[in-house]
Amino acid sequence: MIDLAPEDDCPDCRKPPALCVCAGIEPFANRIEIVILQHPQEQDRELGTARLALRHFAKARLAVGLSWPNLAKLVGRPAEVRRWGVLYLGPARLAGEVRPITVLDRKGLILPGQEEALTELEGIILLDGSWSQAKALWWRNAWMLKARRIVLNTGTPSRYGRLRQEPRGDSVSTLEALAFAMARLEQNPQIETRMLASFDALLRRYREVRLAKPAAERAQE
Repeated sequence: MIDLAPEDDCPDCRKPPALCVCAGIEPFANRIEIVILQHPQEQDRELGTARLALRHFAKARLAVGLSWPNLAKLVGRPAEVRRWGVLYLGPARLAGEVRPITVLDRKGLILPGQEEALTELEGIILLDGSWSQAKALWWRNAWMLKARRIVLNTGTPSRYGRLRQEPRGDSVSTLEALAFAMARLEQNPQIETRMLASFDALLRRYREVRLAKPAAERAQE
């Protein structure tokens, strides 16, 4: 752990100064609204990516908690659930051509008219936390069953590498998932480029801080 008090954290990404990479980030003027639901027990202060991911967008917010009665309560205004997508956690059997982004209906079947379904999206929701925490968020918010389920096929493993163990080979961080999805939904490759550059900078700083510690202290982590 990095020995700094929480009051020293960056007010935006909530990371210690040694890990903050917020300087120079200019938010994109996104059309599709973003909401990240974070489990209240998510404790990864150093390597968590939710707040850093949101720093890259003008229309984005973090909601910490277990459940919300409906989408309108979550976003603070009237909202049509079927025009929102949720990055889906469950298994998906995708027959035929594998697309970068696939939209499923509530039964887990591929939705007809994929391009139209993606174009109609007004917002996307991501679930942030450990695998079990994200599943708890999914099941505690039944209204999400009415939203479009979005399956990503990034084709690459997470940049975390050995720094953080992922539950599945195709699992990626919240930031990586959002970067991949928004670059394609907004048709702007620079979104992914700039977000991944921020993530790489965070991981680089984390490794530098760890290497600066005595070997005995690193072994206890």
